[in-house]
Amino acid sequence: MKTLIITGGMIEADFALSFIQELKPDYILGVDKGLQFCYEYDIRPDYIVGDFDSLPGEILERYRQEGEIPIRTYNPVKDATDTKIALDKALEEGSTEIWILGATGTRIDHVVCNLQILKEAWEKKVPVWIVDSRNKIGLPVEKTFSLKKEEQYGTYVSLFPMGETVEGLTLKGFKYPLDHYQLKDREGLGVSNEITADVADVSWEQGVLLMIQSKD
Repeated sequence: MKTLIITGGMIEADFALSFIQELKPDYILGVDKGLQFCYEYDIRPDYIVGDFDSLPGEILERYRQEGEIPIRTYNPVKDATDTKIALDKALEEGSTEIWILGATGTRIDHVVCNLQILKEAWEKKVPVWIVDSRNKIGLPVEKTFSLKKEEQYGTYVSLFPMGETVEGLTLKGFKYPLDHYQLKDREGLGVSNEITADVADVSWEQGVLLMIQSKD
C-alpha cells in the first residue's frame, strides 16, 4: 500500500499538487497543520491525526461536523511528534511504501527529528521518502541498489551514515566513486556527488545509509 503523509512543515502548493497527482497514493494521512493544505486544496485524507496546536480551529471543526473521516486528537504535551505518530499509523495500516510532504522547512529541530524517525520504518524494510520541491530524502532499505540518471530526483546525490559509520560503501557511475569505503559521521565526504553514467550503483555492507537527492 502506497501511503502519503501530509504534515505541518513547509509545503509548496504547486509542487505538492503535482506530486500527489503523479504518486496516486492509496492512503493519505492529514497531520496537524498539514490538514490545512488538505482543506485548502481539496485533498481528502483517509485519517486525520495530531494535536492541532498549529491548525485553525474552524478547519478541524469542519471535518468533525462532516463526520466521515476518522480523527485522532492528541494532547500537545506528549512524547512523540505528530509526524512520528502518523508514521506509526502508516506502518500499522500495512504500508509498503511511505512518502511525506511537509517534513522540511524552517524548523530545523523538526527536520532533524523527521530524519531520525525514518529508522523505525527502515528496520521493518519499509521505504520512507521525505520530499519537497528540491529534495528527496530517505534511508534505502536494500544494501544494493541502482539510480538511473534520467530518473534521478535532482542534480546531486549525498550520502551520510545514520550512526557512526557505514562500512564497505562502494559507488560506481558517480563523479566521485568509492570502493569499500568506511564512511564516518564526522566527515563530509559523501556530500554533493553526481551521477555520470546512465546507471549508478550503490552498495554497502554494514550500517544505515541516509541518501539525499537534491537540486539547486
